[in-house]
Amino acid sequence: MLDDQKLLERVMLGTSDDAIAFEDLCHLLRRLGFEEYTEAEHHLFRKAGVEEKINVQQDGDMAQMYQVCQVRDVILKYKLGGELHA
Repeated sequence: MLDDQKLLERVMLGTSDDAIAFEDLCHLLRRLGFEEYTEAEHHLFRKAGVEEKINVQQDGDMAQMYQVCQVRDVILKYKLGGELHA
């Protein structure tokens, strides 16, 4: 697993959306304060103050590319990148 800051940088760059591990993306969302709920193979993430509900599904060991893009959009929209804490 990448450290939190490097993972955030990879997601934000948008150049390797097809190479983000599912578990890494879920970990990043939890570190950003999202609560995770599971329904079958769907991992749903909610956070107070964030209108969007993020739905993440595995594609093998990887997150799906369009979902990485959606996560990036939410991070940008709500300026969440500064919320990573040790």
